[in-house]
Amino acid sequence: MYWFEKNGREADVYISSRVRFARNLEDYPCEPILCETGAREIIEKVRGALSDGYAEKEITEDLSEKHVISREFVNKKGPKALFVNDDTDVYTMVCEEDHLRIQCVKPGLDIKGAFEGATECDMLIDEKLSIAFDEKLGYLTHCPTNLGTGMRASVMMHLPALTATNRLRGLEAQLSKLGFTVRGCHGEGSEALGCLYQISNSSSLGHTEEEIIESLERCAESVAKAERDMRGRLERERGDALRDKIMRSLGIARHAYMIDTAELYSLYSDIRLGISLGYIEKNIAELDRALLTCQRATLTGGRETTAAERDKKRAAEFALHV
Repeated sequence: MYWFEKNGREADVYISSRVRFARNLEDYPCEPILCETGAREIIEKVRGALSDGYAEKEITEDLSEKHVISREFVNKKGPKALFVNDDTDVYTMVCEEDHLRIQCVKPGLDIKGAFEGATECDMLIDEKLSIAFDEKLGYLTHCPTNLGTGMRASVMMHLPALTATNRLRGLEAQLSKLGFTVRGCHGEGSEALGCLYQISNSSSLGHTEEEIIESLERCAESVAKAERDMRGRLERERGDALRDKIMRSLGIARHAYMIDTAELYSLYSDIRLGISLGYIEKNIAELDRALLTCQRATLTGGRETTAAERDKKRAAEFALHV
């Protein structure tokens, strides 16, 4: 079961929570020096360490659309492997940028739950394999920004009111000063489609995992309050126009013959806001599932199709769930 198939806490604003650990084995260089033979040896070592409770899974593009593995991992050439524990929602990427990327994703606001899931796998790896670690620098990682705990904690949030009132740029600057990064829904370099934003810690050196998580929770709570306050203000000042926009989007979603990716995210954002404000009776988790099932690779099953064929199928699929 994927994270988006469960109802999350405070889902009106929070989409998901994620914790990822970067780890490297001793005696093996990092990319791009790591040779194919070394990569295969690492995969075998991890396969042995995760023999209990983890299943090896095929690496497919639709998994990156579901935000459980990275796009870079899907596109990476050479030996690689993915190990999954469905009970704990943990996905372990082997031979991504680092030898190991241990990632746990939970629905809604559940940073601590994501941390516990990733930590369980991390401890299992640490017990059986020799991980590169330095007393001063912490875990030795491919990218210097991951030194220290090697941990990235993040929340994905739906912020349509802050986006509509152009408050995000100022918010990003404030969060940057506090040690956080704001990115689009697909991570570094991606657009904030559907008013979806990832907020994560910028570095991990000099901080404990607990400090990072507590700081992120406080930051996310502040952003969530600002978003909810702005939603209330928009309702008071633009109530009829806001409701009309949302209901028009619902009508298009239910009756459009073709929907491209950009329009999908726009409609999704409006409808999600409408559910949160009580204009539309629907479970938010069902809408989140609909968004993910309408992504390109998931929609086509990896088959080659034309843009028009995808847009028609996307419209039909989305209409079934809204």
